[in-house]
Amino acid sequence: MTGPGTLLATLFRRKSPDEAVADSERPEHALRRTLGAFDLTMLGVGAIVGAGIFSSVGQMAAGSATHPGAGPALIISYLLTAVACGLAALCYAEISALVPVAGSAYTYSYVALGEGVAWIIGWDLIIEYAIGNIYVAQSWADYFRSFLRGAFGVDFPAWMATDLQTAAHTPAIAAAAPHVGHFVVAFNLPAALVVTCLTVLLVVGVRESARVNAVMVTFKLVLVLIFVGVGAFFVKRANYTPFAPNGFSGIWTGASLAFFSYIGFDAVSTAAEETRDPQRNLPRGMIASLIICTVIYIATATVMTGLVPSSLLGTGDPLAHALRLAGLDHLATVMSFGGLIAVTAVLLVFQMGQPRIFLAMSRDGLLPPLFGRVHPRFRTPATGTILTGAFVAVCPTFVTPDQALELTNIGTLFAFVLVSLGVIALRVRDPGRVRPFRCPGYPVTPVLSILACVGLMAGLPPSNWVRFAVWLAVGSVIYLAYGRKHSRLSTGRA
Repeated sequence: MTGPGTLLATLFRRKSPDEAVADSERPEHALRRTLGAFDLTMLGVGAIVGAGIFSSVGQMAAGSATHPGAGPALIISYLLTAVACGLAALCYAEISALVPVAGSAYTYSYVALGEGVAWIIGWDLIIEYAIGNIYVAQSWADYFRSFLRGAFGVDFPAWMATDLQTAAHTPAIAAAAPHVGHFVVAFNLPAALVVTCLTVLLVVGVRESARVNAVMVTFKLVLVLIFVGVGAFFVKRANYTPFAPNGFSGIWTGASLAFFSYIGFDAVSTAAEETRDPQRNLPRGMIASLIICTVIYIATATVMTGLVPSSLLGTGDPLAHALRLAGLDHLATVMSFGGLIAVTAVLLVFQMGQPRIFLAMSRDGLLPPLFGRVHPRFRTPATGTILTGAFVAVCPTFVTPDQALELTNIGTLFAFVLVSLGVIALRVRDPGRVRPFRCPGYPVTPVLSILACVGLMAGLPPSNWVRFAVWLAVGSVIYLAYGRKHSRLSTGRA
């Protein structure tokens, strides 16, 4: 193990897989192991099938001011993204079985690539989980308004369910909202309330959370099957023309944005320390959830773009909107309720993932000790859960959905690149270590995973890269000011 030393030595000092596992088993940090392969699969499906298919799928098909739409060719976009995620999932499966510790890509990078890379990816994962959940919470608010309108005829005030920027630039919302001087008053109350409720549930216990998630996943899968089964009878072939209105550019950008729809299988790895037999169950849960969701996505996108012209789908509740335009008002109301359930499940899983990454970073000394505190009764990372909940509850008022969605995609793709690189690094550095799951097709599979993820990152709007660069720069400053000095590898507490 390396001491403080030079900056370069600090950046590349590593923990061994055995040290990472030993740290997780220390009594003050130990979590309760209650989850099996089925629980993990349901958590994965709960995270994957949500805002991606119930919300952002409409923006991917229709396009927006910042990106071209894929149109009905969104089906191809989903296939391209599924291939990239499938390759990454195989890499995650190998390294998560080898290092079954909470922290996901952060922990894997620590043992494979070094502390500096681990910090960057840990900081980056905040984009995937916390920033991603800001978008999901905003989507929940959209479905909440749609459900109230369809079921009860109640028009929940838009200025109480949106962000400040949208309110200020939407004349109808600005006219109805209160003002302070020349400034529009707006806040996202539904998003804040649902995040608060889920935070309380997650503090109480992961097993209880998993049971609630399983019920929600079952319900929303039934709803998606109803959408596909009923909607298929109202599909009009004319809506599939033009199939790719913006050519390959629309398909490529659609694939880059569709990546958001697949985020979730890696969230399974954050529950490693609460899983029974994680070496076997983690790979099963990740791969099974990814296969199930790919089939669901392709079927849903085919029906949705066949119901109405794709240019009309750029709303926060596209499935309900498509049914409503097709004249199926009652089913649209049911779908709005289904959207609420689906998006709630995503919120639950992602809110569970972020505090566990903070927990791993804190016990390594890279974050203050309060992030590593485990509740003495519930054995959950209560402090990190509450802090994450407060952040996600407040931010939907200040961040637009487009900003949250695009930043989430690039951050997660970057994490996938480093995990794939980590598989190669550990194979080279520690070839003799027993691997409960071996990535098939090595080294071709991880190399293709890296290339596919970089290709998807290249398809994102330029503004996304600027925000990402700023985010990483801020994280680097925090590491140099705090993490490097307090790391357990620096202080000798490892």
